[in-house]
Formats: sequence, structure tokens, C-alpha cells
Amino acid sequence: MYGDMMVLLGAVMILASVCGSAFVIRRVKKQIAEMAEALEDVKNGNGNRRILSETHELTAPLAYVINDIILSYENRLSAYHRTEETNRQLMTSLSHDVRTPLTTLIGYLDAAHKGIVAGKEREEYIETARRKAYDLKEYIDVLFDWFRLGSDEFTMNIITVDLTELTRNLFIDWIPVFEDAQMEFAADIPERRFRVKLDPDGYRRILNNLVQNVISHSHGSRIEIALLEQGGTIKIRLADNGVGIDKEDLKHIFERLYKCDKGRSEKGSGLGLSIVHQLVIKMNGTISAESVPGSGTVFMLSFPLVQEKLQG
Repeated sequence: MYGDMMVLLGAVMILASVCGSAFVIRRVKKQIAEMAEALEDVKNGNGNRRILSETHELTAPLAYVINDIILSYENRLSAYHRTEETNRQLMTSLSHDVRTPLTTLIGYLDAAHKGIVAGKEREEYIETARRKAYDLKEYIDVLFDWFRLGSDEFTMNIITVDLTELTRNLFIDWIPVFEDAQMEFAADIPERRFRVKLDPDGYRRILNNLVQNVISHSHGSRIEIALLEQGGTIKIRLADNGVGIDKEDLKHIFERLYKCDKGRSEKGSGLGLSIVHQLVIKMNGTISAESVPGSGTVFMLSFPLVQEKLQG
């Protein structure tokens, strides 16, 4: 009797186990089907699809991994769409900002070449054409930097440099431009060496872009540059006394293709400060801007100092 009961109990347990296994198998098959459906949905463009699974279920780890993959796919797709939109805007800007001055440039040169203007007026036409040619070159240089930064082949030559000497030489090169623009200038660059790891050409582009931004857009009459040490970093302060930047515009000045609407010149690609920001980040630095409308703007760069090793 007792033996029969044990056999029956064993049979019941086996049956229960089989039923439980069958239930689990059906549940897993259903979840796998849901995963396949979700993946097909994502394949068709629905990046918001997610797979639901409770933590105790067998398929939970797989569901979480798939959700992570879908999220990564969605983020990459969004980034791709943003890049496409940026490229579209860039091409529209390129069409206007290159074709228009180029057409004007050709018009001035044709007038001088064909003898439509003569004497002093001809000289003025040639001088205007020369200035517009330089403006066009400046714009193309900015475009080249922009595309170069986005290239997979872009590399930087990071070396240890004396930032004091490098900054002084770069600023000296701008003095004739300041004088031609009738802009006062002042430099507070100490004699002490500040050693920093960065790419010299990249730093040159950063400083040149910032100075050119002041000359082209600030409508100011004075520019100042200063270097100071602070907490293991070197600060480069570039200030002007121009029209300043509105608070709302200030939030976006380092975004690509952003142009301030008020109190700023229409000249420019909207890429210069974005290029500056990218180069600074790539060289392990930071950049910020402060401005008071009507009183001027201050750009502040910061790079870590190379710690000098003690001798002996």
C-alpha cells in the first residue's frame, strides 16, 4: 500500500514537472516570438519599441540586451538624422555664402577688366574685389576645418609646448590687423613659461577664430588677452568691449551653424565657434563665454598645466 502511494506521488510530481516545463516552454516561445516581432518592428523604423520582461523570467537577460541594442540603434539613428540636417543646412548656407560673394567678386573684376570703370574708381573696384576674395578664402578655410574635424582621418599632434611664447607670437601676428581696423589692443602675458600638452596648429586655429570673431562681429574698439595660472590650469582670457551677446544667444554660440540675430554682423558661417569648441575639447580643455549686452564679451579658455618634475 505504502509503495503504491509512493509510486502515485512520484507520478504526480513528474506530471507536475512536465506541466510546469510545458508552461515555461510556451512562455519562452511566446516571448521569443514577441522579441522577433519587436526586432522586425525596429527594422521597419520604429526605434521606440521595447521588449517587456520581468527580472525572474528566463528570457529577461536577453530582453535587456536587445533593449540596449535598440536604444543604441535609436541614438545612432537620431545622430545620423541630425548630421543629415546639419549637412543640409550647411549646403544651403554654402550656396548663399559662397555663390553670392563670388558673383559680386566676378562683377567687380569684370567691370575693371572691360574698362567699364577707370582711374580711381577702377582702383576702388579692384580693392573691393581683393577684400571680397579674402572674405571668401576665410569662409572656405572655416569649411575645410569643419569637414576635417568630422573626418575619421583627423588626428592631432599633441606635444608639450610653452603656451606663453606660443600665445605671444600668435597675438603679435594680429597687431597689423588691429591697427588697420583701428582697434586698441592690450596683452597681459607673463614672462614665466606655462607648459601645456596640446596641438600647436589646433591652438593657433582656436585663438585665430576667437580673435577673428571679435573683429568681425563684436563691433568693439578694444581687444584684450591675458594669461593666468589657476589651480593647476592655465587660463587664457580674451575680452572685447563690443555690443555683447544676448543671454539667450549665449547659450547656443558654440553650436554648429548658430548665428546670433541681434547686434551681430551677418557675415560668417556659424561654424567658427563650433570649431573652436570641438578643438578645445579634443585637447582636454574647456571654453566658456560671458557677456553683458552693450558692454562686451569675455571668452575663457582653460588647459591643464604639465607638472614639472622635481630635479634630484
